[in-house]
Amino acid sequence: MKTISRRSILKTGAAGAALSVLPRIGLAQEGETETHGLSSFGELKQAPDFKHFPYVNPAAPKGGTLAVQIKQTTGNQNFDTFNTLNVFVLRGDGAAGMTGTFDTLMAGSADEPDALYGLVAKSVRISDDKLTYRFTVRPEARFHDGSRLTAKDAAFSLNILKTKGHPVFSQLLTQMASAEAESDDILRVQFTPQRSRDLHLTVAGMPIFSEKYWRDKDFEASTLEAPLASGPYKVGRFEVGRFIEFDRVPDYWAKDLPVNVGQGNFDRIRYEYFRDRTVAFEAFKNGTLNYHEEFTSRTWTTGYDFPAVREGKVKKEEIANDSPSSIQGWYFNTRRETFKDPRIREAIGLAFDFEWTNTNIMFGLYRRTASFFENSDMKAVGMPTAEELTLLEPFRDKLPASVFGDPVLPPVSDGSGQDRQLLRRADELLRQAGCKREGGVLKLPNGQNFTIEFLDFQPSLQPHTQPFQNNLKRLGIDARSRIVDAAQYQQRLNEYDFDMTSRALVGSTTPGDSLRTVYGSQAARTSGAHNLAGIAHPAVDALIEQIGNAKSRQELNVACRALDRVLRSGHYWVPMWYRASEWLAYWDQFSRPETKPRFASGAPGTWWYDAEKAKRIGRG
Repeated sequence: MKTISRRSILKTGAAGAALSVLPRIGLAQEGETETHGLSSFGELKQAPDFKHFPYVNPAAPKGGTLAVQIKQTTGNQNFDTFNTLNVFVLRGDGAAGMTGTFDTLMAGSADEPDALYGLVAKSVRISDDKLTYRFTVRPEARFHDGSRLTAKDAAFSLNILKTKGHPVFSQLLTQMASAEAESDDILRVQFTPQRSRDLHLTVAGMPIFSEKYWRDKDFEASTLEAPLASGPYKVGRFEVGRFIEFDRVPDYWAKDLPVNVGQGNFDRIRYEYFRDRTVAFEAFKNGTLNYHEEFTSRTWTTGYDFPAVREGKVKKEEIANDSPSSIQGWYFNTRRETFKDPRIREAIGLAFDFEWTNTNIMFGLYRRTASFFENSDMKAVGMPTAEELTLLEPFRDKLPASVFGDPVLPPVSDGSGQDRQLLRRADELLRQAGCKREGGVLKLPNGQNFTIEFLDFQPSLQPHTQPFQNNLKRLGIDARSRIVDAAQYQQRLNEYDFDMTSRALVGSTTPGDSLRTVYGSQAARTSGAHNLAGIAHPAVDALIEQIGNAKSRQELNVACRALDRVLRSGHYWVPMWYRASEWLAYWDQFSRPETKPRFASGAPGTWWYDAEKAKRIGRG
């Protein structure tokens, strides 16, 4: 599981979940193995002398502007505003696109589920016990001011992210014992014996900062000064809370490396901020934005009948990919007494009529999410296998019986919008949990009125949420929405000050350490982590460790299926919906490679500005 929703605009390859079985490319010295890349289980598609990824156009021209809206967040970012250019700490609301200004030791391929290849590090030497990694830093690596990027900078970055970084980063580095520069060229990273399988890939995908730049600065402070970086783009013009631009670095030191060839093709990338999706879509229609990923079924179905589409100036298409689907739902805050009892959580889930919602609001375009690993081989189906039972049996006395049967599935309604049978079952569960109805008002076991506040920062989900809330009211629950501004919303999430809230998380082809930040017990107690539900269960923690240390794809799938059963039986959320494709719309001023990567659409990271097309539609 990666971080919050959507994909990066600036980078096509994903660092992914990191693992430990490595290809033996060549021996560095006795007791070490040297390799040009890392992958989960030893497979690398690209040879040491590969020239570029197969899904790019190595001759893609540079130029033009890509104007978009933020679709993915990490660290302290939110979708509606920003007030700091430091996205790697808890304080402030970070600007979109900042991760694209920083290089990493290695970079990912969108054609492989978890492979990384050399960027700042041209190779890595691994000890036979997989506890010591020596990354060889390229001598030509440079920051934007021309100063050399060395192993000292990489060591500083890892250490400060571990001690002062946002929980999204710091929690992933807890099993890193040390990071130090043996010389300007050699970064030595030591892991604890309890290290997870993917820790070295996590390390290889972390941003690299300038130690000299941060020497006299407070790393945890908000700042509107662009931190010194070394990536393909640097911060250009910006206006706080409204827009931020990134200018391509023409003399970028790594532009000809195989992991970068054919990518980073736009001279400028501009992120526009809008507090309302309708306003954002109008901005796309008038050309303020020239690329748009659509997430609203009504808009996708009925909203694209405007002049630019009819005239062929705007294109619309659906692109499938093999990545696991995003995991979206309404999450219960189980830290609150109201939601401690899983019977109450299950009852609330019975009040959401997906079939009615999909037909009447979403034009039948979605499927119901059932699994935390939807659209993948990691999804639990049928009765547990013997291998799954081996992992689950030690916790049998701490788990509900449903874990050991067919996996829990969301209800299927009659499509009426208020299925009486499901609501009757919900009422039974609430009564079993000790709730009582008095004069049409449902009382919690402690005698207080049963109220639920659905927290959000924009009203786009209200058409889906209100029918759900109406059914809860039929059960005697006072359910209502609270829409707050984006900054307050993020602050309340950081402090876990909510009853229920919705969240979409990007699925990973190879889950690992990042699952701790979403489902682990420590994350449940850490402000700013992504464990919104407050899941704190020994079986979950143990299964995450099994996933993080799986030595084969088969072992990984087994452990993920076992975890899926436990999470689904816990009723920690009301699952929403998914689709195994991307809805894209764009002004016809781009071209793209003929080949699409397997695990992404390739858009717009591998695309480029086409001056002839732009001229043809009057935007040249």
